[in-house]
Amino acid sequence: MLIDHVEVLVSSPGRNFVTLRVRTADGLTGYGDATLNGRELAVAAYLQEHVVPLLTGRDAHRIEDTWQYLYRGAYWRRGPVTMAAIAAVDTALWDLKAKVAGLPLYQLLGGRSRDACLVYGHASGNTLPELFDSIRAHLEKGYRALRIQTGLPGMSTVYGVASSPAAAGERYDYEPARATALPVEERWDTRLYLRHLPTVFEAVRAEFGPELPLLHDSHHRLTPIQAASLGKALEPYDLFWLEDVTPAENQEALRLVRRHTTTPLAIGEVFNTIWDYQTLIREQLIDYVRSPVTHAGGITALRRIFDYAAMYQVKSGIHGPTDISPVGLAAALHLGVAIHNFGIQEYMPHTSDTDAVFRPSYRFAGGSLAPGEEPGIGIDYDDVAAARFPYKAAYLPVNRLLDGTVHDW
Repeated sequence: MLIDHVEVLVSSPGRNFVTLRVRTADGLTGYGDATLNGRELAVAAYLQEHVVPLLTGRDAHRIEDTWQYLYRGAYWRRGPVTMAAIAAVDTALWDLKAKVAGLPLYQLLGGRSRDACLVYGHASGNTLPELFDSIRAHLEKGYRALRIQTGLPGMSTVYGVASSPAAAGERYDYEPARATALPVEERWDTRLYLRHLPTVFEAVRAEFGPELPLLHDSHHRLTPIQAASLGKALEPYDLFWLEDVTPAENQEALRLVRRHTTTPLAIGEVFNTIWDYQTLIREQLIDYVRSPVTHAGGITALRRIFDYAAMYQVKSGIHGPTDISPVGLAAALHLGVAIHNFGIQEYMPHTSDTDAVFRPSYRFAGGSLAPGEEPGIGIDYDDVAAARFPYKAAYLPVNRLLDGTVHDW
């Protein structure tokens, strides 16, 4: 199954996506997601200039060998650009192999461990009435778990709140990147956040009861001791998880957090390899692995991370906002139904324009997503539809404290 043509496809049906299309000499096509929000063209150039020339003539069946060739052979390892490029190749090759086998991809990963993947939706509001309306709307759509993001009194823009005025008429939590000449700058008050958030979860539990699984994303904004304090303050409200409480490049920082709270912790949407998790998993400092297929080196690499995590009873919580394309989400679902230590899958529906370009076969029902049953990962890229949506430069926001200091966004 020799590779004879590779294309890097960049389109923007609602937001920018980078897609790799790999074709074989016998006419089969496989797809991979290489999207890196706000740095899309860096990955596109890496693929086009440095990876595509290496693939022509290679045997598409040799997935492991190709992964090692691209990872070890480049010498400069790791990082989001390199690993997103490798992920795109890896996913495309798995897509091809499953099509040759005539099976949906999950069958090649060991078959089903569950019927579908439980997902969580994104409820948000600047005020409690807005938040409650958002929760009810998601419940009416069938969601059975919800991430709760809230505005802060006196602050106009807060990460993850759809009604933020900075959204310019769009849902902020759908696509926070803005097509502006320079990144939008937002402001942040940590003490206000730490005081306000527990009161929000108290109100949500009082209104919606103890059974609804609730999640929250701190988005890397806290120091370890602040994260520990928040985790402890939220314990009475029984969170499914507290996500990205502190920048975790310093893995040892989670030791302090873990010592002070039993609130479950999820980490890793910005991690790229198993090495980023080594201490966190081995010392059981986290409960959920957040990396997406798209940024962690593909199905091959993420499966290794999950297998390692399973040894320590750590589960999956794959990143799945709309800057993961339907290709990346489809790959995550095939992996999610196959692994034993599945936890939950993030789900933010793509726009109708995005679905028209990628034609995904996965389906949402009863609060869960199920992958398609046709051979491969279940994506069919429409070039005619994609041509209507050329690339638009966009930046994610930059965050500053009230005194002007650049802070983690």
